[in-house]
Amino acid sequence: MFWVLFLVAACLASAFSCARLCLAASAAADQGPVTRDPELGLSLYEAAFLAGGPFRVTDLTLVTMHRARRLLLAHTGWATVVDPEGRDDLERSVIGAIGPGGQARIAAIRSATAAADAVHALADRLAAAGLAVPDATRTGVTASVRAVRGAAALTLTLGAIAFLMPGQDRATQAEIAAWFSLPMVLTLGCLFIARFEVHPHTRWASPDGQRLLGRIDPAGDPLTAVAVRGVSAVDDPALRTALSGRRAA
Repeated sequence: MFWVLFLVAACLASAFSCARLCLAASAAADQGPVTRDPELGLSLYEAAFLAGGPFRVTDLTLVTMHRARRLLLAHTGWATVVDPEGRDDLERSVIGAIGPGGQARIAAIRSATAAADAVHALADRLAAAGLAVPDATRTGVTASVRAVRGAAALTLTLGAIAFLMPGQDRATQAEIAAWFSLPMVLTLGCLFIARFEVHPHTRWASPDGQRLLGRIDPAGDPLTAVAVRGVSAVDDPALRTALSGRRAA
């Protein structure tokens, strides 16, 4: 009956991790009231963040500057500054990321700009307005999902060890398999539900932010299409190659 200790450990890990995920998902869904008039809509930068996060904002900024001929993006993956005067904080962040040489790799620019203060300020404003999921909440959900996956892996490992322990007959092995299936079903079921119920509301936009995004029609406006759909919506093949060919994970 030594395998019972393994079962207790698997059950405790599964129960704790699933409860943690439920609490994190509840916190993500309850972002409080929206403090902005919904009729005001979203700016392109705000829509980009809610749809795709910091890197989407960076992509939109790069495309905007390229179309305005203030920045040249080559299909080889290099960006060259044409006009060193940024029109807003995000454009100035891009120029600052390129550096005094006036030329840099697009991949490096994207990473530096996505982590810039201007993007963090945009995220904070949206979170304060109840439209974006706060970083701490989003991180909590991600960590909780990983914990449930870890509990599932632990349950499988302990179950296999208990099943293969020497000196057990077929009846005992069948009993072990039946008992260990309980925490395994719990963790896998929790992950399945989280995949469809938690993920859509915990990437970047809160449920209210998702509703505002749903009102945006990207048809006919290339920049709006990039904000909502990402680099795949860029109509220039060379520009799309420059950005999508070196996207961060």
